Amino acid sequence: MDFKDKRVLVTGGAVRIGKAICETLARQGATICIHYNRSYEPAVKLQDELIELGVDAHVAEANLMTETACNELMERAIALMGGVDILINNASVFNKQTMDEADMDCWLGELWPNFFAPVQLMRAFAAQGKPGKIVNLLDRRVTSLDTACVPYLVSKKALTDVTKMAAIHYAPRISVNGVAPGAVLPPPGEGMNYIKDYAGHIPLEVQVSPEDIAESVRFVLANDSLTGQIIYVDGGQHLSMGNGS
Repeated sequence: MDFKDKRVLVTGGAVRIGKAICETLARQGATICIHYNRSYEPAVKLQDELIELGVDAHVAEANLMTETACNELMERAIALMGGVDILINNASVFNKQTMDEADMDCWLGELWPNFFAPVQLMRAFAAQGKPGKIVNLLDRRVTSLDTACVPYLVSKKALTDVTKMAAIHYAPRISVNGVAPGAVLPPPGEGMNYIKDYAGHIPLEVQVSPEDIAESVRFVLANDSLTGQIIYVDGGQHLSMGNGS
C-alpha cells in the first residue's frame, strides 16, 4: 500500500499509542482524522504538528458509548476527508476489576468502547462500499486468563475473535488485522518503574514503545497480503505461562 493521500481515522488518536500511530502514518503521507473524547487540547496540538509536516489533519470528537455516536463519528470523518480508506480502532478503556468487583455498569463501561464501538465503526466503515483496511488494537492478555481485569479482558478477547470473523466477512474488499501491544506506557500518574514492577515476565527483556506499536500498524497496513492476523508486540510476553498478570 502507498499511504500517500490515504485517509485514516484513528480513534483515541490524540494521546499515547494513538498519537504515535497518527504521527507514523502522517509521515507516510496519509491524511489523518484524530478522534478524541476528552483530549481536545492534545488533539488540536497534534493536528497542528501534523499540518506542519505537510499533510492534511482533522479532529473529531465523540464519546463512543452508543451506536449513534459511532455512526456520527464515521459520518464526520467521511465529511472532513471525503471518505475513509483506513480505520484504526485504537480507543479503549482499561480498569482492573475482578469478577466480584464488576457490576453491570462496569461491564458496559468496558464493553462499549472496547468492543461494541469498534464493531459498529467497522460496520459503518464497510458501508462506504469501497476497498479499505482496518486495524484493531488488542492486548497481549488475550492469550491469558487474567482475573484481575475481567470485563476489560473479555472485551478484548471478543474483539480478537471478531477481528478474524470480520476478515472473512469483508474479504476481498477490506482487510482486517489486529495489533496486540504488551505493557507500553504506565497508567496516568505512574512512572516507568510501574511497568518494571507490574508488567510481568517479558522474555526479550525490552521496553515496548508507542513507536513500536505504530510501526507494527504501519507494517500490517503496508502488506496487502495480510488479513485476519494478530501481531503481538510485547517482547514475547504473550508466550509466558500463568494468569497473564
